[in-house]
Amino acid sequence: MRENRLGPRPVQRPAVDPAQAATFGRPQGVTGAFDKLYAPDSGPRRDGSTGNGVTLAPPPPESLAEAFRRPPGADGVVLQRPNDGNGTTAEDPEDPLWAEPADPWRDPGAGAVLGRPAVQAEEASAGAEKRPSGALLSLPEVLFGRRVKPRALALLGVVALLVGAAGGLVGWGLASAGNSLTGELNIAEAQAGKERPAGSIAEITRRVAPAVVSIEVKAGQSGGVGSGVVIDPEGYVLTNNHVVALAAEDEEAEITAVFTDGTRGSAQIVGLDPKTDLAVIKVAVSNPIVIEIGSSSELAAGDTVIAVGSPFGLENTVTEGIVSALNRPVTAPGENGDPPVTYDAIQTDAAINPGNSGGALVDATGALVGINSLIRTVGGAEGEGGSIGLGFAIPVDQAIKIAESLIRDGQVKHPDIGVNAASVAANTSEGAQIQNVAEGGPADRAGIAEGDVVTKVGDRTVRNAAELTVAIRQHEIGDVVPVRIVRQGRPLTVDVTLGSD
Repeated sequence: MRENRLGPRPVQRPAVDPAQAATFGRPQGVTGAFDKLYAPDSGPRRDGSTGNGVTLAPPPPESLAEAFRRPPGADGVVLQRPNDGNGTTAEDPEDPLWAEPADPWRDPGAGAVLGRPAVQAEEASAGAEKRPSGALLSLPEVLFGRRVKPRALALLGVVALLVGAAGGLVGWGLASAGNSLTGELNIAEAQAGKERPAGSIAEITRRVAPAVVSIEVKAGQSGGVGSGVVIDPEGYVLTNNHVVALAAEDEEAEITAVFTDGTRGSAQIVGLDPKTDLAVIKVAVSNPIVIEIGSSSELAAGDTVIAVGSPFGLENTVTEGIVSALNRPVTAPGENGDPPVTYDAIQTDAAINPGNSGGALVDATGALVGINSLIRTVGGAEGEGGSIGLGFAIPVDQAIKIAESLIRDGQVKHPDIGVNAASVAANTSEGAQIQNVAEGGPADRAGIAEGDVVTKVGDRTVRNAAELTVAIRQHEIGDVVPVRIVRQGRPLTVDVTLGSD
């Protein structure tokens, strides 16, 4: 069986680019190797052709050859010859620099030969003629660039002397002042150290402080210090009962009111109200500054308040805080056998200490909203405790009402239902339990009995015994007030006609 076999492929010669063939191909008419172009028998001829027919570069033009070739008969002569100093060339020139040893890279057919300089530098400098120097510049020309008249130059000199003399005098004066260790001190004082806009604590204090007095009480070897507030141009001062209680017991006692400007005036007791810890005294002083009366009913927890008084005898002390709570029933023991003190207080965190009693508690407008009276403290002996941020003030609405009654009648009457009560349990808010009932009193006539628990008076909830007292005092004597009680687990409401204490 005959096998199918492929035959040999034909020889393929790639096409030659004509541009590359013209660049890299043999010259026209040349065949064979290139070294035949320079065979000894085919050296270049004068007309530029060679024995093998190759045409070389044409000879240079006759004009260039005549300009740059050696002169006739000058073969082997250097172009530069050493000069003998007289302008002539030495007859025995030096050999070229490459004569010994022979420079192997030197082309013997070159048209120029290097030799030593024809003129020596020193000889040329010695034989050269000196150039004349120009005129020198004068000082005015150097300074001003042009000539200046002598008169102007003299004037400038005088001005320079005057400026120098003035500078010397100033320097001498400064040096004399600096060298002295003693002298007169001149201090620049500002007209106003700080702006105090209306409504600032400083501006409120400026208006309120003159109406707050420090009260000093002396009775024999005993004495005390408190505060008071001027509420009337006649010299009536509202303060706490416990501030002047010592003077109320001793007719020999002296009461002195000290104003912020240092004025001192004797005072007399006008009236006392031990149940609310208020008192009114009258100071013998003319045209006192009177405080502006505000309204405690318009206060809200968080309002800014300022306390002004004399804590620990430090007159004109100002502290600032906020209203911590309102309608806070507080009670405290009475002074020297007086009945317990009970009132519906304004609680504040403004720092109040012993001596602040009877002082002013004002709002952000500077109006009186309370009379500082009581603090809650811990540690220390009685009367020596400090503020822990729990201070209590008598609301001004109640205080002014009592003060008017004291000034008018010398005494004050409070509404009462004729019972003694106690809180149901300590630290609870379950009501006030009746301990005993005055026979024939308002409560007895209304049917309230011992053991009943009062939980509400009018619209106010009663949580403890102190709140029962303040809830009744919110009304007037003779008012008929509904009182809710709990008797043996059953709620009852009775109407009580309030009497007087």
